[in-house]
Amino acid sequence: MSEDTNVRYSDSDLAEFKELIKEKIQKAQNDLELIRSAYMNDHNNGTEDTSPTFKAFDEGSEVMSKESNSQLAIRQEKFIRDLKNALIRIENKTYGICRVTGKLINKERLKLVPHATLSIEAKNMQQ
Repeated sequence: MSEDTNVRYSDSDLAEFKELIKEKIQKAQNDLELIRSAYMNDHNNGTEDTSPTFKAFDEGSEVMSKESNSQLAIRQEKFIRDLKNALIRIENKTYGICRVTGKLINKERLKLVPHATLSIEAKNMQQ
């Protein structure tokens, strides 16, 4: 039986994906903390006693930096949420099944994008 015609991944495959996803969640949460701490520590760049011109330039770049960090944090939070949803699909034994075609998503794709809900075939149909 080819991989695409299986109804679902085996329990051992699901356990393997579960470990991979848990590791990715841990790393993503650590990265999110780094982003947040960079954002929190951004308030003082040590420019209080520099010239007003430099200070104005620095404030502009600080705002851009905060916006950038905020966007990074939002993307990271979404990534963590997607990974946690993948864990729920593992528990429900629906993990790795394309939500469009109903076929199994290729294992290599899931190893690279463990929160994927679309097969390459379905992803290409969207474009």
